[in-house]
Amino acid sequence: MGIPSKERFKAGARRVLGLAGAAMLGLSASAGLAQQTLNFGKPGEPVKLVVGYQPYYTESWSGVVMRSKKFYEKYLPAGSQVEFQIGLQGAIIVNNMLAGKQHIGYMGDMPAIVSTTKQNVADIRIVANLGLGWDQCNAFLVRTDAPQFNSDKEAIQWLSGKQVAVPKGSCTDRFAQAVFKKFNVQPAAYLNQNIEVITSGFRAKKLDAAVIWEPTASRLVEEGLARLVATGRSAQENDGGFLAMRADLIQQRPDVVKAWLQAELDAQLFLADPKNAAEVVKMAQEQTTGFPVKALWKSLYGEHAKEAGGGPERILLHYTITPEAEELLKRATAFLYEIKTIDTPQLRPEAVMPQFTREILKERGLTAPIGVVKAQPESAFQAAFKQ
Repeated sequence: MGIPSKERFKAGARRVLGLAGAAMLGLSASAGLAQQTLNFGKPGEPVKLVVGYQPYYTESWSGVVMRSKKFYEKYLPAGSQVEFQIGLQGAIIVNNMLAGKQHIGYMGDMPAIVSTTKQNVADIRIVANLGLGWDQCNAFLVRTDAPQFNSDKEAIQWLSGKQVAVPKGSCTDRFAQAVFKKFNVQPAAYLNQNIEVITSGFRAKKLDAAVIWEPTASRLVEEGLARLVATGRSAQENDGGFLAMRADLIQQRPDVVKAWLQAELDAQLFLADPKNAAEVVKMAQEQTTGFPVKALWKSLYGEHAKEAGGGPERILLHYTITPEAEELLKRATAFLYEIKTIDTPQLRPEAVMPQFTREILKERGLTAPIGVVKAQPESAFQAAFKQ
């Protein structure tokens, strides 16, 4: 799949983002499908893979690196073919994986969890962690004419009695509700809005606050439509991205699974090296539409003020399923069950398969987390892009 033109992307974005927040995790495209087993050939044979990934979700940008750098060519059997398909949101990738149209998916924690609970349609497993952070999905924005707060805690308290929006059912929803509970905040309205509606609400001054994921959060700040005032660090609520694969691929081609995860490790190590920041941002710019280069840079590398929930790192690259990643999956699963998005309060034991990544780390003499994307000051952007 080629990178979409601006016109095609905008048309697709209107169709997808026009869905209300509940559809973020909806599975309408897979409704009525019977379970099917795909044929991936025998170990050692060339394989054809279709990979769904999200350049519009910064925490999963190892997929962006994989598409551009093609690290997988070093590990997959000779003659293998890989097609990358952009997903505007995780639910689209989940639908395609359930339908057998995609085999590997880069996505946030919520759609990754949902994907593993639809085994009556297709069996999907979580095989790796793409990173854990505090502000990739968990970013509280307020209108630009809101008061100047002395701290993130003060900003959170200001939310009481205000108009707050999130795409419900997403990681932003989980974070917002956790913050409201921890700080005893009761907004006047808690609205289910997609990114386009939230953007319009900030522009028209009809919305007081919202929780949005990166890189859209940085784009809204760069456009002067909103201010960042708190993150997951403010409430000790983290976020994460995960790599999922179809179980039939795992069962038939463990050689391919291991090959892809070897390449994924290379991609995460590439992300962790600050010398590669400018190249990573240029890759993201080539694979997205409508995002200024500075917004893309800020979404992964930009330093946030401490009083707004900023810290020394943006993403911890755990790669394998560490206890921290397990805890996030457990907490997010409980939330999805509570809001009746899934029908189980905990994941089935086989839904998460860390054995491949653990074996690879052992072979390569590495331990998790394998790297960290550190926050950088504004001067780093100016130096990298000669501003």
